Amino acid sequence: MYTRTQTRPVSVGHIIIGGQNRVIIQSMTSTKTKNIDATVDQILSLERAGCELIRVACLDVEDAKAITAIKSRIHIPISADIHFDYRIALAAIAAGADKIRINPGNLGEEDKLKQVVDACKEKKIPMRIGINGGSLERDLETLYGHDSALGIYESAKRNIELVEKMGFYDLVLSLKSSNVLTTIQAYQLAAEAFPYPLHIGITEAGTLLTSAIRSSAGLGVLLSQGIGDTMRISISDEPVKEIQVSKELLRSFNLYSQMATLISCPTCGRIQYDMIPIAKAIEDYLTTINIPLSVAVMGCIVNGPSEAKNADIGIAGGNHEVILFKKGSFIRKIKEDEVLSELKKEIDKFVEEYHR
Repeated sequence: MYTRTQTRPVSVGHIIIGGQNRVIIQSMTSTKTKNIDATVDQILSLERAGCELIRVACLDVEDAKAITAIKSRIHIPISADIHFDYRIALAAIAAGADKIRINPGNLGEEDKLKQVVDACKEKKIPMRIGINGGSLERDLETLYGHDSALGIYESAKRNIELVEKMGFYDLVLSLKSSNVLTTIQAYQLAAEAFPYPLHIGITEAGTLLTSAIRSSAGLGVLLSQGIGDTMRISISDEPVKEIQVSKELLRSFNLYSQMATLISCPTCGRIQYDMIPIAKAIEDYLTTINIPLSVAVMGCIVNGPSEAKNADIGIAGGNHEVILFKKGSFIRKIKEDEVLSELKKEIDKFVEEYHR
């Protein structure tokens, strides 16, 4: 089976993509990059949520030049996303971008691409070659059809060979489609053919619920096959939600441990306290806690402590009260109107003890 450890390691700032059984979580800002304060604020919130690599859109040279100021105020590597104009790519590289994302085919003449490649060589930064199924070269779309896995693969192959011909190999590849099955097939082809690390994602995946389902369906298949060295869950919403879904997906495959996890039951007719608002509030409370902590919010005591006996902290409901348990052992009872505040105190206590 293909594994992540087989890919060529690529350095992006202080992180390594590829060559290891670790998947780097990334996102993309939704602010105007030239609006430095807003962009920095958004990146810092993403950092707190667990983002490890951030991509910013560079629509013009002013956006690219803003990278210098942004980079001085954040703590994770920054990737510049450029299309069509090689001069913007050169400006982003000069401004200190740790990585650039381009589609070599849309930069124009080969000489323009070579200038970008030479600048990456000089600064020792990698390049992501990004291929999207909806924007294939015309001849490939004619030959293979619109949004075809084979067409996406052939486009990637063509662009990789173009860059390799210039003596550049610090590459990360993405072969995305908005179609889940097409994306899976394209990445499977790439994993067999290329030694480069793969950035996986379902492009234009939709709003939170739709994207979480479609991304988990597609990327879950790839992750289970050992494919994917870095990923983004694309969501039409606040970018921090991308990180939350990414962490949960990776945790499901034992690829992410530094996160707090909520365990909760769907409730049934046995429930005697208002559990669901508490579960939602605790889920929100856990989003910025980046340690291996599991918290269970269960509806009743029939199976609550037993099904969640491995949880570090848990509650199970009684008649307008809950029992508090830790690792399946009873601790005390808590009145319903005090549950949320007491549970947060227990979480805070666990975090303090963990960091001692």
